[in-house]
Amino acid sequence: MIYFDHNATTPLDERVLEAMLPFLSTFYGNPSSLYRQGRLARSAIDNAREQIATLVEAPASQIIFTSGGTEANNLALASLVAHDKLAICTTEHPSISESAVSLQKRYLKLSHINVDSQGLITTTTLDQLIINPPDLASIMLANNETGVVQDLETITQQLRANGIKVHTDAVQALGKIPVSFKQLAVHLMSLSSHKIYGPKGCGALIYEKGLKINPILIGGGQEHAHRAGTENVAAIVGFGKAAELAKVELSHRSKKLLALRSQLEIELKTIPNMCIFAENTERLPNTVLFGMPEVDGEMLLMKLDQKGYAVSSGSACASGGKEPSPILIAMGIEPKLAKSAIRISLGLSNTQKEITNFIHQLKTLVYQA
Repeated sequence: MIYFDHNATTPLDERVLEAMLPFLSTFYGNPSSLYRQGRLARSAIDNAREQIATLVEAPASQIIFTSGGTEANNLALASLVAHDKLAICTTEHPSISESAVSLQKRYLKLSHINVDSQGLITTTTLDQLIINPPDLASIMLANNETGVVQDLETITQQLRANGIKVHTDAVQALGKIPVSFKQLAVHLMSLSSHKIYGPKGCGALIYEKGLKINPILIGGGQEHAHRAGTENVAAIVGFGKAAELAKVELSHRSKKLLALRSQLEIELKTIPNMCIFAENTERLPNTVLFGMPEVDGEMLLMKLDQKGYAVSSGSACASGGKEPSPILIAMGIEPKLAKSAIRISLGLSNTQKEITNFIHQLKTLVYQA
């Protein structure tokens, strides 16, 4: 199978697996234990925290390990309390949008930040937000479906100046473009391991010093009492190693992925009526979301699967429905065209030949329809 769905998950890097193996066998101690086995596990967690801190330019002491990006996003929103106001972008991941709706039903006031046809938050939209400012705004750094990258540094400066805290879901951006907690100046940032060739089941929430974090898991003092439960040492070690590799290889990875994406888009445009969504704005170097009128995206996905190609029709965390992507609807895309959407998210193992063969197969399927 040719794997073109790296925004859903990435294969585990062999170097990451090698770093994890000792903590799945020999060094199995509980990191909360005071004897040598426990101290070794604790030291490994501390080292991973430093590796991730180096990648995103954040203080290691302000990194909370979680079970993944979804938990990190939920934990970020849990920092809000009764009567607080939350604003989320209309193109957020379901782990933000659905969590926000759940909190709204209980005690939050919720509003939405609209985007333009390219998936970007505009100056006018920000001005409107500031008129009735929320306590926290959650804005994804890079969209998981379209790949659109927000100018978050500028946005955060404006929101901070008006007393608004900012959380960003940086899960998709990490390892593909530079991500700096310090430079973006956000209050909260969510990360995930399995998007950067690390293991599943591990993520992190980074928070600004002095910000109160309300734990959603209680019953232990782990992670400085921010997240109870015995740490997943092997996965955390893997996350740290993946972060270390991403730091060293970031420039090379980005250049390779962008070259592949450029080739893919050039060849896609040889197909009549092809629409590449958000084509005219900055996007992740590996992500292309496209559609064609009169084509059923879900049916095309299944046919491509039968031909040996793994692609997506949107977010892996929201798949299975027959409704058009909420992301594209928020961008003002006509529902019928939105339902035709197919996402290609490239990875380090993909090749130019795979793209050429894919386009040939895609043309065959489209022209048969």
